[in-house]
Amino acid sequence: MIEASVLDFLAQERRRALSPREWRFRVMGYGYGVRDEGGRQVVTKLPQGTMLGVLPADFA
Repeated sequence: MIEASVLDFLAQERRRALSPREWRFRVMGYGYGVRDEGGRQVVTKLPQGTMLGVLPADFA
């Protein structure tokens, strides 16, 4: 499960971004990666790629 503070940060950055692509680029600057795996969005810690968890299905 993703920590609440990280999830809040990702949601805040998603509201600021104009598109999902921009959002992924923005969070990469803070050391997080978001990738699609099997229809789910997985959050990782860069540069190691350590999986932090899966975003909720209603996360937009």
